[in-house]
Amino acid sequence: MLLNGVRVIEMGIWVAGPAAGGILADWGADVVKIEPPEGDPMRDALGKIGGVALPSNPPFALDNRAKRSVVVDARTAEGRELIHRLIADADIFLTNYRREALERMGVDFKTLSELNPGLVYCSVSGYGLEGPDRDRPGYDIGSFWARGGIAHLLTTPGSDPVPSRGGFGDHVTAVTATAGILAALHHREKTGEGQLVEASLLRTATYTLGWDYSMQSELGFALPAMSRSRSFMPTTLCYKCGDDRWIWLIGVEMERHWPILLKALGREDLAEDERFENARARAQHTEELIGTLDAEFIKRSRDEWAKRFDEVDLWWAPIQTPAEVLEDPQALAAGSFVDVPNADGSGTTRKVSGPIRFSGSAGRTDAPIPELGQHTDDILRGAGLDDATIQELRDKGAIR
Repeated sequence: MLLNGVRVIEMGIWVAGPAAGGILADWGADVVKIEPPEGDPMRDALGKIGGVALPSNPPFALDNRAKRSVVVDARTAEGRELIHRLIADADIFLTNYRREALERMGVDFKTLSELNPGLVYCSVSGYGLEGPDRDRPGYDIGSFWARGGIAHLLTTPGSDPVPSRGGFGDHVTAVTATAGILAALHHREKTGEGQLVEASLLRTATYTLGWDYSMQSELGFALPAMSRSRSFMPTTLCYKCGDDRWIWLIGVEMERHWPILLKALGREDLAEDERFENARARAQHTEELIGTLDAEFIKRSRDEWAKRFDEVDLWWAPIQTPAEVLEDPQALAAGSFVDVPNADGSGTTRKVSGPIRFSGSAGRTDAPIPELGQHTDDILRGAGLDDATIQELRDKGAIR
């Protein structure tokens, strides 16, 4: 595995920080997850939906598989001392606690960089480590989706903002944080110097929408969200087929793709319609054109349109449900999922893979999630503590 021998101490809760640790663990790093006595709150976040108890917590499993869990109470002096001991020889410290909590627990960057000068310290936060709102609770829905502008730019006039999917911005930020960690690790290998890596949900959101913010800054406007019926690019739009499934055209090269689309539809006559003679005219008569195309798409099923489009090399994609994506042969070929044997021998369960595949190394997608405090004794023994000392710490409430 690519990160064998890399030791990560994670003090993370919920999603964005642990998700970055999950990627590192998938790639072979030894990720020690330090949890408070009550555990990462994400462990119980999906305990029930609609009043019905769930048999498992797949979101927590995705972001925490292959880690080792140790329970340490950082509210005790002994707990803080123990955390320092674990970090003293670590390669990476990863956290998404807020600055005030980190300083209170003695695991802020200044303290840990003095303890371990070669440490790569990664802070994942809602709003960053500086500024008036650096200590404001953020979370995915607040820092990334709402304040980052994504909710606004996806809301069409007259519509209400829609909530984000769970973990959407968290996972984008986790990938960003992972990239920063590896760059800093490479720098340390060359120079011996550790450093602070800072990733925030807000900054990730502004980068993700970089086109829009660049236009707003330089040109004074960003393209607004438009209702489907008024889209100015009808050749790059979704259409409902006769079987109630949807297809998305990808006619981004409008002049080149327009005649191909007409051929696939069997509507070459529209090429002579002055309302649609070029991209400018089509944008000016967009509602009429979309209505015309809607009337054509409803005549055939999605599979029928897919066959016709492929015959003329028209670019398109299906709008798929989660159930369809899980069975998509291309998603499987791309490594998006892997079938993992169930612990009870009852077959397999399809699991989500990480975002990257390497030619010479497989990720640990099949690794189990740790029970709360499952590895406490083993980790402390590895740090040089004997059983008597471990029991003494347990008696004092510093560990569990």
